[in-house]
Amino acid sequence: MGAETEYGIHAPGTQEFNATWLSAQVVHAYSRETSHRASAGGETRWDYTDEDPLADARGWSMPRAAADPSQLTDSEPILTAAQIALEGGDVGDHGWNTGAPMMNMVLGNGARLYVDHAHPEYSSPEVSNPLDAVRWDAAGDLVALAAVRRIAATPGMPGINLYKNNTDNKSVSYGSHENYLMPRSVPFKDIVSGLTAFFVTRALMCGAGRVGRGQDGSGLGFQLSQRADFFEAEVGLETTIRRPIINTRDEPHATATKYRRLHVIIGDANLCQVSNFLKFGTTALVLDMIEQGSAPVIEFADPVATLQAVSHDWELKELHLLNNGELVSALEVQWHYLHAAKEHCATNGSSHPETGDGHSAQVLAKWEEVLTALGEDPMSLAGQLEWVAKLNLLQQYRLRDTMDWDDPRLGLIDLQWSDIRPEKGLYYKLLAHGRIERMVSDESIAAAVLQPPTDTRAYFRGRCIQNFGPHVVGASWDSVIFELPQQRSLQRVSTKEPLRGTEALTGDLFRTHTELPDFLAALLAGGN
Repeated sequence: MGAETEYGIHAPGTQEFNATWLSAQVVHAYSRETSHRASAGGETRWDYTDEDPLADARGWSMPRAAADPSQLTDSEPILTAAQIALEGGDVGDHGWNTGAPMMNMVLGNGARLYVDHAHPEYSSPEVSNPLDAVRWDAAGDLVALAAVRRIAATPGMPGINLYKNNTDNKSVSYGSHENYLMPRSVPFKDIVSGLTAFFVTRALMCGAGRVGRGQDGSGLGFQLSQRADFFEAEVGLETTIRRPIINTRDEPHATATKYRRLHVIIGDANLCQVSNFLKFGTTALVLDMIEQGSAPVIEFADPVATLQAVSHDWELKELHLLNNGELVSALEVQWHYLHAAKEHCATNGSSHPETGDGHSAQVLAKWEEVLTALGEDPMSLAGQLEWVAKLNLLQQYRLRDTMDWDDPRLGLIDLQWSDIRPEKGLYYKLLAHGRIERMVSDESIAAAVLQPPTDTRAYFRGRCIQNFGPHVVGASWDSVIFELPQQRSLQRVSTKEPLRGTEALTGDLFRTHTELPDFLAALLAGGN
């Protein structure tokens, strides 16, 4: 599993440059930052060979001419002179990055940092359990912070602020996506039937909270989710328009006949570790049930409308109509999934590494703990769930300053919550005062900035960047491309098996062979 986070971006006090150019500066700044550390391959570019964003899991491909331009993610973005300066600005005037801006890089921890839809995006390396998903996702926040610090220290550059949120409250939403490896043999219709009701109600645990309702935020009030109001379909291929609850992009980034990558676009960007842990952990358990044929099938009469109604109901009082005419609460639906997951794990155990090795028990326990508290006193979870923590803070400001929900100061508090700078971000201030529960330590997050996970192919990718970075000319989720000294042809190493290339399989090779030709010869001879 893994996360993709698009950060909100803003340059206070200037409108000279557009968001795409500013986002490119974030990537460029982190590339400059890595030159001070062990990762010599900061400028390794992305290999688009196996990208296929228009393939649909329902059995067809969208014609390229019919696709929205934002869907065409299988080629390097091009930044034109017109995009660089909206009002006559000249990059050269700032004396920094006057050449072609960097749009992509592969990191020494196995992650990807790039420009996506005019936002800087950090795509975490593949991990095998929800705690590691939290750890390497949080590492992305430190990567983004390092870039912001570097830009702030660069003379002539505009200051850039990054926010881990999902909307500018002006009708624009940007994504926080999840990815899960699944067997290709699971019928996609089973994924839809097993996941839809779960996703419709999942914001109870992992919503990030939002001031305002509607896509432009003009509706008064607070809601659970940053993303819910931007969804318009039940099932579909798009990710930036007509957003669906279940996304059908069929781009496995692995052996296509064996695996599918479930691309989940409905989640919020989480700073709170418990919410992030539950987002990944409960979804992995539900997918495990779907694979084994034991997932509940709950059908809402109108899933899209229910998704938004659940998000707007922060007091958890509303009932929602099912296809069979019954009325249920969102909390009841989550309890139904939890009971099914407990029975499934008791009968079969967890059959996949996503929730194996004791992680399933930890997920089940935390899931039950928060559902119980949501039924008794949701505000008791202010130290665990993100939307509750944010609401609790907002309510304190409202009470102190007698603010109604239409007070613009509340929107500013919402924004400041997600500022990635610890001295500015309200989440980080609560964390520093011990008011937010930690599930992974600051030390382990800092280590994840520099080191890849050891139990997936991300280990091989990251160590190649660290050890042989100057000779890695391209990389992707399923390949690493080397340029060998004194050889005209490139050497492309396929990494289509996500659980190969681990430390157990390749660690000795990296430790033993410090010269690239010897390393590749040993690697190819050993079939690792």
